Amino acid sequence: MSGNEILALAMFASFIALVFTGFPVAWILGGLAVLFTAFAIVLDVDFNVPVGMSWDYTSITVERTWNVMENWVMVALPLFIFMGLLLDRSGIARELMTSFARLFGGVRGGLAVTVTLIGVLLAATTGIIGAAVVLLALLGLPVMLKEGYDRALASGTVCAVGTLGILIPPSIMLVLMADRMAMSVGDLFLGAVFPGMLLGGLYIVYLLGYGWLRPDAAPAGDHEPVDWAAVGALFRAILPPAFLILAVLGSIFMGVATPTEAAGVGAFGALVLAAVKRQLDGAVMREVLYETTRTTAFIFAVLLGATAFALVLRGLGGDALIEEALLGLPFSPNGIVITILVATFLLGFFLDWIELTLIILPLVSPVVIGLGFDPVWFTVMFAVCLQTSFLTPPVGFAIFYLKGVAPPGVDVATIYRGVVPFIILQLVGLVILFNWEALVTWLPAQAYGQP
Repeated sequence: MSGNEILALAMFASFIALVFTGFPVAWILGGLAVLFTAFAIVLDVDFNVPVGMSWDYTSITVERTWNVMENWVMVALPLFIFMGLLLDRSGIARELMTSFARLFGGVRGGLAVTVTLIGVLLAATTGIIGAAVVLLALLGLPVMLKEGYDRALASGTVCAVGTLGILIPPSIMLVLMADRMAMSVGDLFLGAVFPGMLLGGLYIVYLLGYGWLRPDAAPAGDHEPVDWAAVGALFRAILPPAFLILAVLGSIFMGVATPTEAAGVGAFGALVLAAVKRQLDGAVMREVLYETTRTTAFIFAVLLGATAFALVLRGLGGDALIEEALLGLPFSPNGIVITILVATFLLGFFLDWIELTLIILPLVSPVVIGLGFDPVWFTVMFAVCLQTSFLTPPVGFAIFYLKGVAPPGVDVATIYRGVVPFIILQLVGLVILFNWEALVTWLPAQAYGQP
């Protein structure tokens, strides 16, 4: 193995190790890029080990950073974040909870199904995992526990459903993936619609089956008779988020607006809805703007650090090394894709979706595309795989979001037990998408008139 390949492996291993120190990931990525450039120059100059790395090469980082910052697609990120945070404070979710619970509360597992349906609607309007998990926990978890639901089932439902926003468009993860892969955001949004609905459907089937098999763990609650008044209340509760979904996703899918323009429409729509609900004042705006700025700054800081890290890793031959390793596996092309997805799932135990999107995806995607697979299909599969990283210990962020607001008696061990079935359901969904590619590719093909 050559000197630059050893450095590439050491660089990647150092990143994995340093993530556990708790030091900001952006500084880890950027610092390793500088450090390993220096190592490469020392080896080349002082030890006469040809590596082919220089400060002139790493200065390209400035150009790469400029390309990232001037990309108009990235403007959609803060706008979608702003939209999600403002909707979180608009009171729409509370109305949905009341209306859905009145309709499904009398069914075994019906309250958990209610939380799932609200989570799907929130996912299609917010896409902010932390906000979705906390909101569903505050609204749904106390009600389920009061009705006698098993603590693990209730907490697992909240965690799993809250993560749907990272996949169902408009998703900030898909925006980042489109940027890294030089793909159309609209293609990824369309490709992720059915997979997101599939996962939501799997959750509902599981919850209804659980309630049927174990009625003591997911009992039917006391509820009022379902009448036209209940249906009308549900319709009125669904109308505002449905309007926003149509305004944002409909404008993208019909080619009326770009994702950036649609994000602006969504942000304005969220302002209007918050004003109509009388939830818009100076304090709310200050809080939302602060959180939007902080979240955007975090994402862009990691993005810039990852740009430098990926450039140096590529200069050391890391991409070629990974390509050779994958193509050298004694597997068919399908086996290579499965290997990548399994490795991504395992890395999700230790790394956040941002690092995996910015570091791993650009390294493995050329191999997959070179094998003849559809890039939209693979990217959406990768996104579904990354969704599990929010639930897998020890760094499953959804688990800690929930623990921060969970009632007494719901500890981390209980939440871990609760999320395991949903992790399995996500993997089942991944297997279904792997075997039925059309679930991802059909909608983009229909929208753009492809065969």
